[in-house]
Amino acid sequence: MNAIFRKAGLALGLSLLAFSAVAQESEDLATIVSGDLRHEFTVEVVDTDETRSRGLMFVEELAPDAGMLFDFFEERPVAFWMQNTLIPLDMLFIKSDGEIARIHENAVPMDRTAIPSGEPVRFVLEIPGGRSAELGLEAGDTLEHPRVGTEAEAAVE
Repeated sequence: MNAIFRKAGLALGLSLLAFSAVAQESEDLATIVSGDLRHEFTVEVVDTDETRSRGLMFVEELAPDAGMLFDFFEERPVAFWMQNTLIPLDMLFIKSDGEIARIHENAVPMDRTAIPSGEPVRFVLEIPGGRSAELGLEAGDTLEHPRVGTEAEAAVE
């Protein structure tokens, strides 16, 4: 009988571990819905002042399906620049409900000119420069991610 309980406990433990891994991985996946098409990106979520300030600085290469998702926890006007950023980026400015408000394409590496959101947004998704045009992404498309539509609490720094 004890062997049965041990096996059941082991199975439950492994199931919880697998569920935890899937839950963790879901934060790493962002999907842009554009019409009938879905475009998936593996993302790093940054949500502290320090990690948002560093962003993709000094990164020399970014895979076509990779990106960085900035979470500001509330909608507000934001502005980005490309200081110390070595590769061109597309910046997707996204509202709390996941709607893309604006796309800035091919931000110029090392440029210190401010790139404003144009309206209050909660998220910014940075992807390789030119990908938005390649995929036909446009304002009004939607971001799907576990944080979209949630009342997030700011990370403790």
